[in-house]
Amino acid sequence: MILSDRSIIAALETKRVIIDPLAENAIQPSSVDLRIGNKFRVFRNYSKGLIDVREPLDDLTELLEVDTSGALILHPNEFVLGATVERVSIGADLVGRLEGKSSLGRLGLLIHSTAGFIDPGFSGTITLELSNVANLPIKIYPGMKIGQISFLEMTTEADNPYGSDGLASKYQGQDGPTPSRYQLDI
Repeated sequence: MILSDRSIIAALETKRVIIDPLAENAIQPSSVDLRIGNKFRVFRNYSKGLIDVREPLDDLTELLEVDTSGALILHPNEFVLGATVERVSIGADLVGRLEGKSSLGRLGLLIHSTAGFIDPGFSGTITLELSNVANLPIKIYPGMKIGQISFLEMTTEADNPYGSDGLASKYQGQDGPTPSRYQLDI
């Protein structure tokens, strides 16, 4: 069951969901609008001949900070990581679904490749996988609405929510665009 605006407000009041900062007019009929921050991870294609998922890839990307009055230009077929302004925390009985804004999707901007599912218990900023599938560059302005998160109620609370001891919760507490930590799974 997807939470309605009324249920989202109740979840925020009871701290089942925390969104900080919560922008004015961010609550929509069945989701909450999220904005993009000013930090991006750009791929240093010249630093590697290939991506070996078994190896640490800390030097594959570099952090780029865009002036809040400026913009990042995302070129066709380019892929960068971004992050939400908002820090999101989700209770043990909910999951989050991240989706792009349809108006931006109609321009060719995708905000996630596969990471649209947010586990119960997650807390942190949400890393965005930004792709331009259009034929023209797209300007991305820090602070602009970039996506929306909806919440689905689970049948019961998770016994071991994200971040629990014993789980490999590699991204719990992340702040800003976080590169892949896949090598920790191998």
